[in-house]
Amino acid sequence: MKKSFSEFYEKWILKLEEIHHQLLKVSKREMVMNEQELQALVSKVTTHLKEYYTVKWSLAHEDVALFFSPTWVTPLENAYLWITGWKPSTVFCILGKLDMTDEQKKKVEGLRMKTKMEEEKVEGEMERQQVAMADLKMVKLAKISCRARKDDARVDGLVDVALKGVFGGLEKVMKSSDCVRLKTLKGVLDVLSPIQCVQFLAAHIGMQLRLRQLGMNKITQKDP
Repeated sequence: MKKSFSEFYEKWILKLEEIHHQLLKVSKREMVMNEQELQALVSKVTTHLKEYYTVKWSLAHEDVALFFSPTWVTPLENAYLWITGWKPSTVFCILGKLDMTDEQKKKVEGLRMKTKMEEEKVEGEMERQQVAMADLKMVKLAKISCRARKDDARVDGLVDVALKGVFGGLEKVMKSSDCVRLKTLKGVLDVLSPIQCVQFLAAHIGMQLRLRQLGMNKITQKDP
């Protein structure tokens, strides 16, 4: 499964780079589009982004642990991850650079506060899962101690139940964090005009691609 998602991710990133190039051309006015064409471009971007989460959720149901220690991103990217992805509140730094009306700023501030509360809720749930994982380690220790009494079957059952609970909890947290990301993106795009949406998406995606490029460069520099 790890290989299949890595292959999907590489192709998905290449497509994202193509889309980003188009977004940049439009945001810099190198390519002129009417409002309908701008909306179509924004829809194209959001469809591509949603595809990532659709595949991610499908494969995470089989092995969610992979997404908490992804091998398809660079160590630098991994250092910036917030519960398997980008942190939703980071988008508000980008919005501060857009020329928005007072009404838009008011809506954005409301969205920012809502996003912060939802992030804290997810972080709280993640902390509970970390406690559960610590408890699971205790169960494994119990298994070792029971071997001398040849009671492996009973303890194996306890471990299986505990594992199922932990992985189920991690999957729930992962999906919750992804939902905050998607809801924040939708909230932002609903506030902005079509050309502002293009400018925002160009900057947002550009940050992620830039981080990836920096991470790749660091890996190359370490190679002999």
